[in-house]
Amino acid sequence: MRASLKIDIQDIHLFKQKLLTWGNSFDTFVFLDSNDFTKINKEFTYYEYDFLAGVNVNKDLTASEFNGFKKLTDFSNVNDWIFGYLTYDLKNETENLKSENIDELLFPATHFFVPGFVFTCKSKKIEIHFHENDSTIEDITKLILAIQNTEISFSEDKTNSLKLKSRFSKNEYISTVEKLKHHIQIGDIYEVNFCQEFYIESKINALETFFKLKDISPTPFSCFYKLNNNYLICASPERFIKKTGTKVISQPIKGTIRRGKTEQEDILLKEKLLNDPKERAENVMIVDLVRNDLSRTAKKGTVNVEELFGIYSFKQVHQMISTVVSEVESTTNIVDIIKNAFPMGSMTGAPKIRAMQLIEQYEKTKRGLYSGTIGFITPEKDFDFNVVIRSILYNEAKNYVSFTVGGAITSLSEPEKEYDECMIKAKAITDLFNI
Repeated sequence: MRASLKIDIQDIHLFKQKLLTWGNSFDTFVFLDSNDFTKINKEFTYYEYDFLAGVNVNKDLTASEFNGFKKLTDFSNVNDWIFGYLTYDLKNETENLKSENIDELLFPATHFFVPGFVFTCKSKKIEIHFHENDSTIEDITKLILAIQNTEISFSEDKTNSLKLKSRFSKNEYISTVEKLKHHIQIGDIYEVNFCQEFYIESKINALETFFKLKDISPTPFSCFYKLNNNYLICASPERFIKKTGTKVISQPIKGTIRRGKTEQEDILLKEKLLNDPKERAENVMIVDLVRNDLSRTAKKGTVNVEELFGIYSFKQVHQMISTVVSEVESTTNIVDIIKNAFPMGSMTGAPKIRAMQLIEQYEKTKRGLYSGTIGFITPEKDFDFNVVIRSILYNEAKNYVSFTVGGAITSLSEPEKEYDECMIKAKAITDLFNI
């Protein structure tokens, strides 16, 4: 059984830094942060937590790309907090697909764990959830003191000498977009999400990198995930799927434009994004795909589009976000809800299976955790999962740093502009490393 202890913290920002530093000393640690996004975009609903963290392992699950959902179904039967991730390559379990491109990161395909300690923060109120059989109130009081006494130290910036490498040249990328457009023109697909990997062969400080990324690009679904020598450093703006009671929410992003240098330019750019035929076309196609995915587990007639073409502002870009909802039976298995919507349509294309086949054909690297999902499941069987984009993946044992960016290719896509959009999305990362 879990018990909990509420604590008052005056400086939440400082406590988060200390909690991250302390948590990073464990082999397994996850930190999910909304970065006060509801204060910035009050109309963007369905946020419950300021942040959550899972520290240390009480019980865990590691699975392959062919049995992750099956094992998670059994693992999720516990009435406890569960944190974890699903890589994009779990598509090979849901459909007759394969992943044969190179993989330099070598993350497990699936990882979930029941933490020893869970930290939640709502409306600036922090609560620590712990197992009564393992810890006492006195133990938790000492633990909080240890966190508050944790020293935060930053090393000198040594990133100036890092060399960024790409799997595609600009000409190769543009040529591949032309080939994908041909598939669209002959009716093979309507839309496909095409991505390219950038990588650095060097050692980095994962936690410091996360701190810097949060400063450069604070987003509502950011995440720091440590699993032994593997790290995810994530600044995702996108929710994949959430369940609250019997309500299911998905909020796909399709449509991106840069921020303006002035308030007036910002307004004009937002209007340009809202009225862009190409961006609207790709957004509505993915909304239709999400509606179909949610309908597989929804009560009949309950799938609805709550918002179409919502424009939301982030530090680096403006995004077009739509909100699709459904209702499920209280007895519906939560893993079935996730599995039937996975992988998320915003990262595949439509029709989904053919788009994923072309992704495997034309991309050069295995996606792995990129365009997968990270999130949590509550003891009440509610859950919330993000889309792993705008992220750095780091294998410390191999000194391999990777980040992938992409965009939706449609019949209206202009290859040069698609490449430029990738560069806009990559800017938060290249700025981070002074490249």
